[in-house]
Amino acid sequence: MNMKDIMTYKDQIDMDRLPQHVAIIMDGNGRWAQNRGLDRSQGHIRGTRTTRETIEWATRLGIRYITLYTFSIENWNRPETEVSALMSLLFKNIEEKVFIDNKVRLRVIGDMSQLPRNVRDKLQECMDHTAQFDRTTAVLALSYSSRWEITECARELARKAAKGELDPETIDQDMVSRGLSTSFMPDPDLLIRTGGELRLSNYLLWQSAYTELYFTDLFWPDFSEEEFCKAIVYYQQRQRRFGKTSAQIVNEEKAK
Repeated sequence: MNMKDIMTYKDQIDMDRLPQHVAIIMDGNGRWAQNRGLDRSQGHIRGTRTTRETIEWATRLGIRYITLYTFSIENWNRPETEVSALMSLLFKNIEEKVFIDNKVRLRVIGDMSQLPRNVRDKLQECMDHTAQFDRTTAVLALSYSSRWEITECARELARKAAKGELDPETIDQDMVSRGLSTSFMPDPDLLIRTGGELRLSNYLLWQSAYTELYFTDLFWPDFSEEEFCKAIVYYQQRQRRFGKTSAQIVNEEKAK
């Protein structure tokens, strides 16, 4: 029997080659509940526990950034009762103590203006009170859409060009990246999606150009620390070429 067959995925992680930034699409709360004959809201409640646990797993491993797709702009189109329940659940589960106890900085990306005032205020308080932490940053993508984000960036660049503050010919990829809401952190190294779907769903499209993608059939409430570690091991087994050939990468590694 191969030793790896009896090792946990956590045991197999190379701590010197951790991804800096892990992004997650937390999918399957509603289906998890429906499969158990429960109301969809029960899946969201159970999913919040998985979210807290995942932040703790990332912190213990030393992942610098973990970005969680919490609520998309498109989610506003769901039934009003479900949206209201989600906002209420979000308000109840912004637990500042969890972030402070784990020394995790909280950041939010997305159109916060659409969120209820009490949710915005509570999020801002938590961000203010955890701003000094710099080991792990948990980023909630709330009322977020990648196309919205890129459009907002394009509008701002166009406004500057119209005022004569910017020469359109100088616009490059770095300038666009700096204009996005994620400019404070590196692009994702690894993106995990639960729930069995094989798409990005308008999530970090620009930032994920060279991200390694990991899909699992597990619904978000069933996502475990072992599955999280399995995804990291998968990432560490990939050769990230960024457009280069395998031979170039091998030669660069030998030259180090």
